[in-house]
Amino acid sequence: MDMVNLKINGQPVSVPAGSTVLEAARAAGIEIPTLCYLKDVSQTGSCRMCLVEIKGGRALQAACVYPVAEGIEVQTNTPTVREARKAVLELMLSNHDRKCLTCPRNRNCELQALSDELGVSDIPYEGERNEYNIDEISPSIVRDNNKCVLCRRCVNVCKKVQTVGVIDTMERGFKTKVGCAFEASLGDVDCVNCGQCIAVCPVGALREKDSIQDVWKALASDKHVVVQTAPAVRAAIGEEFGLPMGECTTGKMVAALRRLGFDKVFDTDFGADLTIMEEGTELIHRMQNGGVLPMITSCSPGWVKFCEHNFPDFIPNLSSCKSPHEMFGAVIKSYYAEKAGIDPKNIYTVSVMPCTAKKFEAQRDELAATGTPDVDAVLTTRELAQMIKQSGIQFAKLPDEVFDSPFGDEATGAGVIFGATGGVMEAALRTVADVLTGQSIEHVDYEAVRGLEGVKIASVQVGDKTIRAAVAHGLGNARKLLNSVRSGETQVDFIEIMACPGGCVTGGGQPIVSSRVKMDVNVSAERAKAIYAEDKGLKLRKSHENPYIQKLYDEYLGKPGDHKAHELLHTHYVARPKY
Repeated sequence: MDMVNLKINGQPVSVPAGSTVLEAARAAGIEIPTLCYLKDVSQTGSCRMCLVEIKGGRALQAACVYPVAEGIEVQTNTPTVREARKAVLELMLSNHDRKCLTCPRNRNCELQALSDELGVSDIPYEGERNEYNIDEISPSIVRDNNKCVLCRRCVNVCKKVQTVGVIDTMERGFKTKVGCAFEASLGDVDCVNCGQCIAVCPVGALREKDSIQDVWKALASDKHVVVQTAPAVRAAIGEEFGLPMGECTTGKMVAALRRLGFDKVFDTDFGADLTIMEEGTELIHRMQNGGVLPMITSCSPGWVKFCEHNFPDFIPNLSSCKSPHEMFGAVIKSYYAEKAGIDPKNIYTVSVMPCTAKKFEAQRDELAATGTPDVDAVLTTRELAQMIKQSGIQFAKLPDEVFDSPFGDEATGAGVIFGATGGVMEAALRTVADVLTGQSIEHVDYEAVRGLEGVKIASVQVGDKTIRAAVAHGLGNARKLLNSVRSGETQVDFIEIMACPGGCVTGGGQPIVSSRVKMDVNVSAERAKAIYAEDKGLKLRKSHENPYIQKLYDEYLGKPGDHKAHELLHTHYVARPKY
């Protein structure tokens, strides 16, 4: 590897060729402030917070886009640099809605942090300000341009990573803003509700649609309120309370939910096990009976909506299975209601998800097999953390408790790994292998479908059959894979697609991590460690080994794929027009 030698603040530094001054400074232990920069996503130099002096240069330069060169000398902390950065920040703040105490990003705002670091105590540039209406039409995402700092991170993640491209900058100069074509709402365009724009926003310009008050109201009513939590939530919620990234907090999460007043605390892992029973059966049936292949998982509602808008020719390839939390919601309002002697109309189901797209999914007309919505409210991981804080519950001091029986205490490792990219595929293979061979296969760790490569292709030998599998995470990678399948270049039997890069562990509803931390830490990998560690430690690691899954089929559903199971647990999807 070719190395480049330079000096930063008089100190010699050697970095790989192609590095930026920002990267070189970090290698030397020097922090340069940034706002628009986001590793691997956004390198535009538009915010000008990272200005530095280059010896011999005619003007200050943006370190995030300025390439290193042999022998250059950089100064990051001169009076000129400090004054310029502070002036840039003060100008931003002069056109910013500074209602920090009521902002959802209070104390987790990169603009706020920079103001503190740079010693901003007054705004000398008060004058005209832009004022915008808040866009609240989307079922998942609220956009408040009054707080936008024009960093363009949301634009870049939507356009470059997700390839959805429904937002961009428009107008010029002081009137520049981020929005949708023809002044449309996010709820009226091809937005897939993935929430990755929220996850990268440094301020409070983007947030999830709040469901907290609806849930508080239900908890205060005479309804029987049931909550279920997705596997990725336990891998991240501890971060909201100062616990290390990647620490699994299942027991404390359950204890907190119980103290919030939920009547039953169940595990969406049960819904994931149920999904595998139906999806695995569907895959085998398609492979053995000339069905449409490759079959594509339908667990990610952001991906499903992306498919409906952009790849309608692949809708027949989508599994007809509902997503795990929707399946579970249907079971709660049918089988569970019957066993508990409760009118389904008096049951209120709450899903705690790492995903903002689940809010959209819960409102779909196609997902109300019992005549009422399978899921009444969806909370993100962040919203659950907020409820816990509002209640004064000291999360880190809680004892570890277990989920309520029968829909939690016997969930399997297969359900847990749904939270990581490749997890649905691996969970399905564990069950499909046993069904096709008629044996209990001892090896259950399918390493070939794990990892953070954008698209993974693997051939798995199951008895005398070879299952050709593909895994993609992030919709840009999904687009590449489907175009390759469409052209005939890639030929597979089974595809898993997750809308969010890294899978559910880095979903749009998870705790927000600052761009500074993301420079050094792979958030997806760290959170996935908790997922795989829990899977490894469980007694049961295959969905069909869950005794309550077996009991549900014996007492209520018949066999996987039977008429009743199909009526309750399956749905259909339709092509959606492009905006």
